[in-house]
Amino acid sequence: MQLKETQKALRAFGKYVVQQSRTNLTKGKKNISKELYDSIGYTIEEVSKGFRLYFEMEDYGMFQDRGVKGVKGGKSLSNFSYKQSSNLIGLESKTGTFSKWASAKRIQFRDKKGRFLSYKQTGFALATIVKNYGIKPSMFFTKPFEKAFTNLPKELQEQFAIDLENLI
Repeated sequence: MQLKETQKALRAFGKYVVQQSRTNLTKGKKNISKELYDSIGYTIEEVSKGFRLYFEMEDYGMFQDRGVKGVKGGKSLSNFSYKQSSNLIGLESKTGTFSKWASAKRIQFRDKKGRFLSYKQTGFALATIVKNYGIKPSMFFTKPFEKAFTNLPKELQEQFAIDLENLI
């Protein structure tokens, strides 16, 4: 059965969520490398009983959206948390990401004598801070999804009715 209008409503839903999520990333100043921004998308798959809608993004997007609880505190809207037992070797592997972020934002900490630390040293310090205090939830994806989802059933019913009329 061809349900063109229903597909159209699902495409509009997916497009809205993607566009608003990208806007929220930019407005929230979380769009430094544009990697997460570019990775946000959706796919509609036709299955035997209708359609399936998938949203896609980089894995770390979920952590940015829902937050991560740190070892010493912080807030998470999910069960994401850093473990006390994670050692500094694992932290050093993440330093590259934080070093790139510090370099892009032009952030360098100072040592006790007032000299600037390298971006790698600043990245390590940032990684330690994030491990201890976590990542604050931004809800850049959740908010537009929930807003669009409240309108979706009404729109789908209307579009499905149009499809049924066209079939008859």
